[in-house]
Amino acid sequence: MNKWLVLIIGLPTANATARMRAWRALKASGAAVLRDGAYLLPANPDCQTALQEVERDILALNGTACLLPIHDPNGQRFIPLFNRGEEYAKLRSEIAECHAQLTTENALATTRQIRKLRKSFAQLSGIDFFPEIARQQTEADLQRLETAVNRALSADEPSSYNQPITLCKHSDYQGRIWATRRRPWVDRLASAWLILRFIDPSARILWLNSPDDCPDDAIGFDFDGAQFCHIGNLVTFETLQASFAINKPGLERLAAQVHYLDVGGTQPIEAAGIERVLAGLRENIPNDDHLLAAASVIFDGLLAAFIEENPHE
Repeated sequence: MNKWLVLIIGLPTANATARMRAWRALKASGAAVLRDGAYLLPANPDCQTALQEVERDILALNGTACLLPIHDPNGQRFIPLFNRGEEYAKLRSEIAECHAQLTTENALATTRQIRKLRKSFAQLSGIDFFPEIARQQTEADLQRLETAVNRALSADEPSSYNQPITLCKHSDYQGRIWATRRRPWVDRLASAWLILRFIDPSARILWLNSPDDCPDDAIGFDFDGAQFCHIGNLVTFETLQASFAINKPGLERLAAQVHYLDVGGTQPIEAAGIERVLAGLRENIPNDDHLLAAASVIFDGLLAAFIEENPHE
């Protein structure tokens, strides 16, 4: 790395507000301090824009500011100035504390804390110009916490079984009772929506206090011993999708959201927002039928948006 940008500034000592505003903007940009009044960033378009904005603001306050490009063959010497190890360590400590305090009772409230942690991670990653292992470790810690929260929200999460998936006929599954555990979370909500939308539009969804309460004539899903459950690395939504060969446009992207929010893995960009909306619905709607109805509107909207983005999928 041998191309850099240096912003040299001078602000009136009497204008404390302007100094604080400039300092905050420079900190948010990730600039390294070369010396008092001299700030360094890699020469890329985003960094240039950030420093130009600070330069413009300072000049408007009758301060002095000069943005200079630097070509330094020994520019690698500046890279240690941008090490974010301590900041990642602090964030990992907060994640670990949140994880240690997680219980089934506070799981829903913890989703709000995770959103703050995700935001902090995104901000830190945005100014991590030379990422090292600490960034990967922090991302992994966040994913483990998110998975643990989803497990806590669904404390009796079913086990996964390695068995072949049998292709089912839609005609054999019409007007049936479909049973799953009460107080559904993402996989059960999405699976119930999938059943009503693409498998059995006349289905009656039965919410069980315990899997042992499942009637003999009901089709169970998403609990141990159910006809449709986790198979291999597939969550119940994906098992249903494969069992009934539902290959509709946009559905794979929706399945990716459900998979991540249920068991973790690679995070789709929409997942955090979806989780936030569903968590809010679950917290405020005690009736499971009403919760499914509200969540179904969300899933319908997501599917329509995914189809619109990729109409030829």
